[in-house]
Amino acid sequence: MSLLDNPAWNALSTTHASLAEGNGFAKRYPVDVWPLAATRDQSAESYESLAQLVGPGGTTELTLAVVPDVPVGWTVARVVPCLQMVWNSPEFPPVTSTVEDLNISHVHEMLPLAELTELEGFRRRSHELGSYLGIREAGQLVAMAGEALRIRGYTEIGSVCTRPDRRGRGYAGALVSALIRKMTEQDETPFLHVRNENVAAIRLYEKLGFKTRRIINFVMVRKE
Repeated sequence: MSLLDNPAWNALSTTHASLAEGNGFAKRYPVDVWPLAATRDQSAESYESLAQLVGPGGTTELTLAVVPDVPVGWTVARVVPCLQMVWNSPEFPPVTSTVEDLNISHVHEMLPLAELTELEGFRRRSHELGSYLGIREAGQLVAMAGEALRIRGYTEIGSVCTRPDRRGRGYAGALVSALIRKMTEQDETPFLHVRNENVAAIRLYEKLGFKTRRIINFVMVRKE
């Protein structure tokens, strides 16, 4: 499970290698897929390679177990501590709503939903990260969730969102439950990240069978 301590690097180096831009010291997703990058380690060589990816004045986000002491020429602009939770249950949680597969033909619906729910990081090509599922009411896409970081043996659940006027109907739980079943059928262990202060979401994920593994920091860095 140490692969999950530097999850973005290990995803970009394995299952998501076809999406990776960069080299053996720093990699990132294309900016229209996900504004996320990673370094192999905290060496000067890694940050030099990262600088080539983001350019002067550029920013990107790293997923790290420890907030870095960045080299001269870099600034830590924001740190968001998140619980990294891994699914560990002998029973599947029930899927209480009808879900559908989403793909490139649904992007024109997914983007407005992401914007309405202030879903950070979702982009026009985010569906290329993996499978996405949605729930509709009267033909309208009202909730969605999908696969994010994918490492050999592990797949992250992300982009969980529901229209504000449709919350409280169990849609997030149904989508996450459906993704758990889908991932485990493919011999993948589901995991996710949730902000420390999002108590309601943490309780939901615990109810669905997730257990906290550790803190992972989403660190936005800026090249001066």
